[in-house]
Amino acid sequence: MDNRTHMYALKIVLICLLWYMCSSCDNIIGKVILNDFPYPMTITMAYLVTLSIGLEPFLRYMNIPSAVEIPKKYYLTMIIPLALGKFLSSLSSFISIWKSSVSYAHTVKATLPLFTVVLSRVLLNEKQTLPVYLSILPIIGGVIIATVTEINFDMIGLYSAVFATTCFSLQVIFSKMCLRQTGIHHLRLLVLCSRIAALLFIPIWLIFDFRKIIHDTDFMESGRIWETLSLIFCDSIFNALHNVFAFTLLSMVMPLSYAVANATKRIVIISSSLIILQNPVSPMNIVGMLVAIFGVLCYNKTKYDQNQALKKEMLIPLIQQDITVPSKHSNLYSNGHLPQNGHILLREWHNTDMVTLIPVSEHTDFNLPHNQNNSASHRSIQQRNISDIYTV
Repeated sequence: MDNRTHMYALKIVLICLLWYMCSSCDNIIGKVILNDFPYPMTITMAYLVTLSIGLEPFLRYMNIPSAVEIPKKYYLTMIIPLALGKFLSSLSSFISIWKSSVSYAHTVKATLPLFTVVLSRVLLNEKQTLPVYLSILPIIGGVIIATVTEINFDMIGLYSAVFATTCFSLQVIFSKMCLRQTGIHHLRLLVLCSRIAALLFIPIWLIFDFRKIIHDTDFMESGRIWETLSLIFCDSIFNALHNVFAFTLLSMVMPLSYAVANATKRIVIISSSLIILQNPVSPMNIVGMLVAIFGVLCYNKTKYDQNQALKKEMLIPLIQQDITVPSKHSNLYSNGHLPQNGHILLREWHNTDMVTLIPVSEHTDFNLPHNQNNSASHRSIQQRNISDIYTV
């Protein structure tokens, strides 16, 4: 490998390490705060406000396109529900690490593929292959083992982790639809949903958490107000950086590589929380966590293989049928002679990422209008070329 390749690989490793560090710090600091400051809605609001304000300079520095114009009706039917899901998933996630251990909460969150597969089947009628369904079994088995052997088991913590995972699964499904339908940048969508969620739930926060906090004499007289506020601020920064590094890495590597890195991140969070927070765990509890993480890796691999096979199935009819070349591609051949290598490399100018390799013969028709079915197939492939891997 040349120096440029080495530097690129080193950059990926550095981003992974920073991602793991920010994720671990976010969860550990959040757990420390909630042990003495049991107000998860306040931490959620701080996180949303930090994302809303703190990411804007980063987006400008990276020259990320500004938000596209979205019809008001689409705000009501898609954007606001996504913002609601963002708030509920974040709030229930903080409740889960408040009521249970960080390691157990993340083990339960490993069931994200299960909820994504079920909800996609119910809402979108999306079918999966048998290997994908089988890969979910280790995830379920691992979570069951971890639940049965959890020493500090709490029912609210379990319900909150499951609810957070369900909300995030719905976010994954409908965020993909929104990105495809609007063309908005994913980080812009993240900031937009965070802002709307913060604005919508400020009144609720004032009524519930804020009133409780100012009447909490134990906390107000403890002398830990500034210390708690500093920890909340640090936790919000780490949470925002976690999102930035996650999306940056996703843009640099293949979906399967990102999936492996994401599963590794969960192992790092569980391990670091066990070492730093020293919550008691049994050997079987650790076995359950490892089995669940192994199931996540199996799911990501089978899902990736399924998507690759689907792309091949869509491309085969395109290259086997008589492909028509519009006149704008006439510069690819001249004087009635076919290319010597027997192929034409046809680039669809309306989509700069789509290239079609066309095998040509003496019977190939270059004069008929462009086949509409081919364009539909291209659009279908483009729509499915969206990563199924997200973080929570």
